[in-house]
Amino acid sequence: MGTVIVVTSGKGGTGKTSLTGGVASCLAALGRQVLCIDMDIGLRNLDISLGMTDRALMDFTDVLEGRCSLERAAVEHPVIRNLYLLTAPVSPPPHPLGESSMLDLLRQARERFDYVLIDSPAGLGSGFRLASCGADRAVVVSTNDSSALRDAQRTVTELGRSIDTIHLVMNRIQPKLMRRLRATIDDAMDAAGLPLLGVVPEDAQVILAANTSQPLILTSRKGAALAYLNIAKRLLGERVPLMKIH
Repeated sequence: MGTVIVVTSGKGGTGKTSLTGGVASCLAALGRQVLCIDMDIGLRNLDISLGMTDRALMDFTDVLEGRCSLERAAVEHPVIRNLYLLTAPVSPPPHPLGESSMLDLLRQARERFDYVLIDSPAGLGSGFRLASCGADRAVVVSTNDSSALRDAQRTVTELGRSIDTIHLVMNRIQPKLMRRLRATIDDAMDAAGLPLLGVVPEDAQVILAANTSQPLILTSRKGAALAYLNIAKRLLGERVPLMKIH
């Protein structure tokens, strides 16, 4: 049975979607069968990070409401083997989506895939609750600013009611700024109250790759791309030292 991981953040702008696509690509490149589910209804961008813009015709609500099977809706990546995308609709459905249908979708996904990574909408609304309702693990993504860390704490409180294994990823880290703020990764871990899964540096290649519809791991082997690979290996149980960000 596969593992379902919800990737979330307390606020927007933390780089959650880029991280989801990057780690999923690395897990697939390491030989695992991986499904990405974009659950940010109306604001979907995971297809851009994966280089799969306009490839998906059906979305996860089509599966939830029985209009389409998971096998038909999940689209395979054109270059990276073992990587699939189930996208979000471009507009909200006319009625609330049920958690029982989501749990059934995830049951099917666990039977087919080794890892299911869910890109949750930011915040703590109904979309967040739907995205996290059936997850086995959670990854909370935060930057080093105080507002993001405060929102991460609130997210952890909500997740902790149903998920036992929760980790923190510090994203878009700028060493010079951290030194000026006298901030450390340990401070961030203490603030969020979570064990650290990875540290990802600020990297212009993330934006460049997205703007050219290329997965980052196909264009770079350092910076954020290396950090994503390290996080993927840790999810697989490997002991990998944290990147030194200079």
